[in-house]
Amino acid sequence: MFKIQNCSIRRITNTATDQFNESRLLGEGGQETKVPLLIYEFIPNGTLSQYLHEEIEEFPLTWDMRLRIAIEVAGALSYLHSAASFPTYHQDIKSTSILLDDKYIAKVADFGTSRTVAIDQTHLMTLVYGTFGYLDLEYFQTSQFTEKSDVYSFGVVFAELLTGEKLVSLVRTQERRSLATYFILSMEEGFLFDILDARVKNEGGIQEIMVVANLAKRCLELNGKRRPTMREVTKELEGVRKTFNGQENCETI
Repeated sequence: MFKIQNCSIRRITNTATDQFNESRLLGEGGQETKVPLLIYEFIPNGTLSQYLHEEIEEFPLTWDMRLRIAIEVAGALSYLHSAASFPTYHQDIKSTSILLDDKYIAKVADFGTSRTVAIDQTHLMTLVYGTFGYLDLEYFQTSQFTEKSDVYSFGVVFAELLTGEKLVSLVRTQERRSLATYFILSMEEGFLFDILDARVKNEGGIQEIMVVANLAKRCLELNGKRRPTMREVTKELEGVRKTFNGQENCETI
């Protein structure tokens, strides 16, 4: 650890993080200490991963909250990919890089590996970054990171929101140890509702869950060209929320 007795902070403008649901970069400092610092807004409620996997009983994530968080994260990535001044690939989307603020609104963080690209550029040729289990399998084969690589990582987070399962589990058979494979195989074999989180099953309707789960599965397509864009994901999720919001889930699972 180091102590900072005097540290000036300069407010900076960063349009990539001032918009939508990204953690805001407030300033920079450390000139006096020769230790470079980036100052981000304080986000008090920890990471999405904590709420999914550490069972914070005083504030469990409802189905409606999970769907809202998915929409917020998708919207943030859509902005980075297509609405920012320069398209940006995050390159390390995971449940620990999604923070929840004082109102439990999702904020995408951890931009340490993110890269901007030219508007006419379709991919980055780069060393493999990211976190195993979230990283696009196609990226391992080609070393080409595209916007669809972020879509794959989002798909894994999406599967976490639906199932509450951890990224890797030694309890599952070797073929199904990774959450992405476990989720896809369970859907293909007709066992989706056996692996869903209890709150999702109890609070969501069958039709609503199937629409959302199929969207998550499309995000996890091995062929990146078959995955939707984050803009399409956002639009579809918002459509689901609008269609099913306020409807009583009379179906039973």
